[in-house]
Amino acid sequence: MAVPLVWVAAGSQELCCSERFQPYNHGGYVVSRIAGTKLITKLVSHTKLKKNRVRLSVKAASEVSSAHFISESVSRTTDLAGLVTYDSGRPMLSSEKKAYDVVLKQAAMVKKAEKSQLLDVKPHLVPTGNLQILNEAYARCREVCANADTKTFYLGTLLMTPERQRAIWAIYVWGSRIDELVDGPNASHITPKALDRWEQRLQDLFNGSPHDMVDAALSDTVARYPVDIQLFRDMIEGMRMDLTKSRYKNFDELYLYCYYVAGTVGLMTVPIMGIAPESQATTESVYNSALALGIANQLTNILRDVGEDARRGRIYLPQDELAQSGLCDEDIFSGKVTNKWRSFMKDQIRRARMFFDDAEKGMGFIDPLSQDIRCN
Repeated sequence: MAVPLVWVAAGSQELCCSERFQPYNHGGYVVSRIAGTKLITKLVSHTKLKKNRVRLSVKAASEVSSAHFISESVSRTTDLAGLVTYDSGRPMLSSEKKAYDVVLKQAAMVKKAEKSQLLDVKPHLVPTGNLQILNEAYARCREVCANADTKTFYLGTLLMTPERQRAIWAIYVWGSRIDELVDGPNASHITPKALDRWEQRLQDLFNGSPHDMVDAALSDTVARYPVDIQLFRDMIEGMRMDLTKSRYKNFDELYLYCYYVAGTVGLMTVPIMGIAPESQATTESVYNSALALGIANQLTNILRDVGEDARRGRIYLPQDELAQSGLCDEDIFSGKVTNKWRSFMKDQIRRARMFFDDAEKGMGFIDPLSQDIRCN
């Protein structure tokens, strides 16, 4: 089976070609892996091509790594408007490109904040009464985290600096409140309009007008750290999907859901944890790893909770891949473990592990004050 190539055109920028869709920046080039080899595509002007078209030639990137130069090259023509296709002409996963656009946007915010020295977190100059309320708000967030099912998450935050602890708690609690709306005991009564109201509430807290004490904690956090509101909006969009969608026809759809409900969390928290000052990694690569970690975690949750989700009438597995494996919804609902099911699950696990591998590349560049292993 031929390995699919992905081509990305974006002006005169150095571009990436990959079987995976998680490009990362290395030495000024956008690089990714294809069949285990780092490749890069270069834009080559060609006078015989039509206007606004270029030829992309692919070669092994000896320029960006110590890998042995491979002389083989491939070329094809593609548009310059952000078009992304396989060599077969089929579009790549649009969801992955959409998520990576958010990665770039968040990374740009952090870079701008670094230049403005906004990342040197200092206490707000607020009236004593408001400061007391704010401290109580963060204390409430801590209490919620400490009593949540994910005890290891809370224990991990205790190894961070006090300022970072508080910010992470505020984000966690806000996300858990959203999740409770669609998965909690009153989920059957929640409508899209309720999420619309929550999104307006989100805008209010970003504007410095929180509705309650817990909102106040997040409002203070986003005022201190460069976190994009789009990430929170996207998380709400993921909750909307849970209200209206119970099947995913392919991995493109499933990836988008995983980005909304989990990839966003990784991107929200990296501005707080920070990148090691001595790191040679680019901001984009670290954020892309955080995104991959969120995707990997959500895929793992999905594979763990197949039975529980089926009892709710939900199947968070690519329908086309189920069909290719000779499986259907009834096989999921019946709960029978067959050889077909085992083979299918092995492929799904392999995919999740690939995302964990991508995540591991950047997590070592997180500020040591936020890395559990370095804070002991």
